[in-house]
Amino acid sequence: MGRRRHQVAVVTGASAGVGRATARHLARRGIAVAVLARGRKGLDAAAEDVRAAGGRPLAIEVDMAQYDQVEAAGQRVEDELGPIDLWINNAFSSVFAPFRETRPEEFRRATEVTYLGYVHGTRVALTHMTPRDRGTIVQVGSALAYRGIPLQATYCGAKHAVVGFTESLRCELRHDRSNVKVTMVHLPALNTPQFDWLLSRLPRHAQPVPPIYDPVVAARAIVVAADRPTRREYWVGAPTVLTILGNRIVPGLLDRYLARTGYRSQQTDQPVAPDQPVNLWHPADGVEGRDYGVRGSFTARSHVHSPQAWLARHRVITTAGLAAAAAGVAVWRRR
Repeated sequence: MGRRRHQVAVVTGASAGVGRATARHLARRGIAVAVLARGRKGLDAAAEDVRAAGGRPLAIEVDMAQYDQVEAAGQRVEDELGPIDLWINNAFSSVFAPFRETRPEEFRRATEVTYLGYVHGTRVALTHMTPRDRGTIVQVGSALAYRGIPLQATYCGAKHAVVGFTESLRCELRHDRSNVKVTMVHLPALNTPQFDWLLSRLPRHAQPVPPIYDPVVAARAIVVAADRPTRREYWVGAPTVLTILGNRIVPGLLDRYLARTGYRSQQTDQPVAPDQPVNLWHPADGVEGRDYGVRGSFTARSHVHSPQAWLARHRVITTAGLAAAAAGVAVWRRR
């Protein structure tokens, strides 16, 4: 399974969090990285990150829910940076609230950004990649793409939809014998700024369900997936693996467990700040003029390494180690 080397990459949702960390990681290869998001402050800072890491940046303000804006952004990347080799769909927005407390217009908006934003990005990427018969699309997903949890119906529904859409698309590309590759990367709970800016109707400040990982763990996995897109999916972090497999085996048990623990585990002991920004309709950095950066409020509790993710990235070494262990056991048994 050979690595693909990219010269021009597009990262959506790149003004903060996972997208920002991924743009930095790619830029260390000295390639051109287009960073797409809504907030100007975060975009300018992300472009400077790319430049400082050795890459060539292009920052474009885009609302991923608006197809015409995404289409124009894709054309601008091609005109100013060159042919797009890699497109990473990562942008999202959501609402922390029980479903019955989420207004219809809020649910629609979150779905348009988080699900249709991926559809729009994929369509634009294919528009440019298909005629050249090459390119890679990475869909950044979540363990919640396979297991819904309380208080996040908007996000879980959109991520589930991304999986179904991507599986259909993959079949069509195979039918067409296309060399354009599509892969997904499903992530665990991460210390990103989303918990400081998503619309929340919870009584206390929202938090990721522990254990919490640093966004660089996600960024490393996304870049590996971009290099090796022939693999259908990457599951990052042991909690992701356990969540997806557990939902396949005992979904009813998880229903009961999450009904009992899901509300408490997604909130801190602190009340929601009355002036907390909301990025559903407008970028949070546009309201505050603040660059949120890569990390959120839970750095002291986050892990910068994932043994499971390392094993996934180094499958040759892992397979060789398992084979050697199996051979050792066979020899021992014969004694």
